[in-house]
Amino acid sequence: MLGLNKKDTSLLIVVALLTLFAPFILNPFPEGSAMAQFNAGYPDLMQRFVIFGIFAIGFNILFGLTGYLSFGHAAFLGVGSYSAVWMFKLLSYNVIPAIALSVVVAGLFSLLIGFVSLRRSGIYFSILTLAFAQMSFALAYSVLSNPKFNLTNGETGLQVYADDPQILQGANSPDLPHLFGLPMRATYTMDVGAWSFDFNAGYYLCAVIMMVVFYLAIRIFRSPFGMMLRAVKSNQQRMNYTGLNSKPYTLAAFVISGMYAGLAGGLMAAMDPLAGAERMQWTASGEVVLMTILGGTGTLIGPVLGAGFIKYFENIFSKINDNVLHSWFAFLPDGMEDAVVFLIHPFIGKGWHLTLGILFMLVVIYLPGGLVEGGQRLLKRLKRKKTDADDAPSGKTEPAE
Repeated sequence: MLGLNKKDTSLLIVVALLTLFAPFILNPFPEGSAMAQFNAGYPDLMQRFVIFGIFAIGFNILFGLTGYLSFGHAAFLGVGSYSAVWMFKLLSYNVIPAIALSVVVAGLFSLLIGFVSLRRSGIYFSILTLAFAQMSFALAYSVLSNPKFNLTNGETGLQVYADDPQILQGANSPDLPHLFGLPMRATYTMDVGAWSFDFNAGYYLCAVIMMVVFYLAIRIFRSPFGMMLRAVKSNQQRMNYTGLNSKPYTLAAFVISGMYAGLAGGLMAAMDPLAGAERMQWTASGEVVLMTILGGTGTLIGPVLGAGFIKYFENIFSKINDNVLHSWFAFLPDGMEDAVVFLIHPFIGKGWHLTLGILFMLVVIYLPGGLVEGGQRLLKRLKRKKTDADDAPSGKTEPAE
């Protein structure tokens, strides 16, 4: 199917079903219940799951296949966002030209940075990419916000104003990002008993695009080009001894990865037409590294799982406060209730980074292959138990011959 083997086709179908039914899967608890705060099926968060999944998939093409660790990929995310907003300002709110421009500009920018950075490898490559990203952040934050040629609007962020040209914006077109008239914020809410499910146009646009780029990532992983990238990761020096020049392959991987990041940045702007320099900070680059390692470096679905895991912690787990904890443990005696809340307090709310850090250390120590390895181990254990149960003696005796 679509040039994929049976295993990859099954994986693609699973990812498609998960993204299609995400509004149901991410809202398991009834509205108004004590556990409803763990629901993550609202449009803004679902969009973030998918967009950062795209970002992590692209990063994994570089890091997972070649072993080149970039600490500056957020630069391409920010460039993609700025490009999309400028397209909104100059042409119209239609998201297609904005997304296309974000991919093209991010690709050209990554070609420039990759051409210089890939002259070195290992930690030197990582430091070079970090330096370029911080330079890009400084340019966006201050230099390019000069009133004479204000391209980024500095710390305020770039946004669309009423006096912008928007030469293709029709009189009847929505005054917010749209897909040929369909607003990205358009949401249909379906109430089923005590449950409420939101179906958002922007989320499904991002989901369709993620499925396309996920399919492309599978084809890259299984292609001869992907094998060459694995050879670079395995032993680049030995590869060079055979007479093969690895630089064009690593540069191509870097540019493809940068285009994925630019696409994610363009989608962020398409969902909310605002671009700020904070998207280019080193912390954003570090976040995608954590997503990829946490999910499973070099795997196909791992980066998507890692992105969803981290964004869930950032947006859901961080909202738990002492009042919520007191409501959970109200059945305990007062002194014991206060003690339990006191012990848990450092790990929730603003302390969610501490919990995430502990979980990340546990994954790195016990599951070097990330969440994907954990899932594989669990499946193997379940299959082993089933096999042992099938092979166990039934208790019946057969007559001797």
